[in-house]
Amino acid sequence: MRVLGIDPGIAIVGFGFIDKIGHKLVPVQYGSIETKAHTPQEERLMQVYESACSLLDKYKPDTVAVEKLFFNRNVTTAFAVGQARGVIILAAAQRGLPVAEYTPLQVKQAVVGYGKAEKRQVQEMVKMLLKLSAIPKPDDVADALAIGICHAHSAVLTEKINEVTRR
Repeated sequence: MRVLGIDPGIAIVGFGFIDKIGHKLVPVQYGSIETKAHTPQEERLMQVYESACSLLDKYKPDTVAVEKLFFNRNVTTAFAVGQARGVIILAAAQRGLPVAEYTPLQVKQAVVGYGKAEKRQVQEMVKMLLKLSAIPKPDDVADALAIGICHAHSAVLTEKINEVTRR
């Protein structure tokens, strides 16, 4: 199973493709989509959308996992991030891909085992679980990989529940 983890944003979208092979997690490709400040919002959203489409077409994930929005003190930023999430989800939906959403708490719990883990702990676990030589930068990329790991772990649990239910 190939998972695309997404940490949405308007300035930086972190992404990470992970293959789940048996019980192993293998990084395929990861990085960021970046848009320039002071560019009109609609152009930034178009850049995010087109880049997401290109990545989905190139790496062909089976599923997409996106961080759920939590209310931010800066409402303008929250709206912009929500719009970026929307165009990414649209790109996935156009390709018939299922989209799962996870809160930061769920991601930390799945990756570190503790829902209130510090950002650095999550980054170190991403590095360790994917056997990377360094923590991916910018932070949004490590976050995207963590979201992908969360979904891969959740998929394993779902498979086990389905297996037990079929018996």
